[in-house]
Amino acid sequence: MKVAGGGIRFRIMTTALVDPRAETRTGSRTPTPRDYVMCPPEHFAVEYVINPWMDPDRPVDVELALRQWEELKRTYERLGHSVSVVPAQPGLPDMVFAANSGTVIGGRVLGSRFRAEQRAAEAEHFRRWFAGNGYREIVMPSRINEAEGDFAWTGGLLLAGTGFRTDPEAHAEAQEALGVPVVSLRLVDARFYHLDTALFVLSQGEHPQIAYYPEAFSTGSRRVLERLFPDAVVADAADAECLGLNGVSDGRHVVLPLEATGLAAKLRDRGYEPIHVDVSELRKSGGGPKCCTMELHG
Repeated sequence: MKVAGGGIRFRIMTTALVDPRAETRTGSRTPTPRDYVMCPPEHFAVEYVINPWMDPDRPVDVELALRQWEELKRTYERLGHSVSVVPAQPGLPDMVFAANSGTVIGGRVLGSRFRAEQRAAEAEHFRRWFAGNGYREIVMPSRINEAEGDFAWTGGLLLAGTGFRTDPEAHAEAQEALGVPVVSLRLVDARFYHLDTALFVLSQGEHPQIAYYPEAFSTGSRRVLERLFPDAVVADAADAECLGLNGVSDGRHVVLPLEATGLAAKLRDRGYEPIHVDVSELRKSGGGPKCCTMELHG
């Protein structure tokens, strides 16, 4: 298991000495306002196959996809979060999955470089959006890097997935561009082709908490996650297989696919408030709430 960057030894020691369960299971969860970037599915379609969820022979209802996306956006706004919208572009049916087009931490932007040529042009549209919205520290990667699809920020560590899309070398590139320590994790099940299909961050801070599906990861990566996050919420196969781990949390409210009922029950037990949304049409392309949502981390 590769661990890039400094500070990891301190994190492991801190986790071992302090049990976060004493606070989180008895205290109240506090949401924090978030800044999100989204792109409407105006040109959504399943025209090619780049993951096991996609089937071009299965009909797609673009109007339904738009309604589901609008409801997801309204959900964020009702929770007090801001949502910026990047215009959709013809010929880019997967541009709705904004999480794959940038990683932003502390004002620094690391753009994306897609493995599939069908999505390659998305990266430049998002780069232009960042440049036009005041971002000056923008790095476009030299290695394959599918952004928040494979990067999850805990507030102290950047968890980085590889195995199907993002190159392992992109993890070191992310550390240099963003100036944060990176922990590499290997995915081994093609259904969970991005990290954000198998893991998401529930709460950030000194003792961050995650939810994840262990079977999506290599043996060594599971051990790393167990050491770093002993109080993680562990999902089962049923919730993973409806992309229930493709969730979005503000520290209290957790936006999940409608079908992720078992995971929702576990989250309630930990003091979180699950909020279900229907993303069934977008799931035909292998996407869920997080795929549609890039977060601008301060």
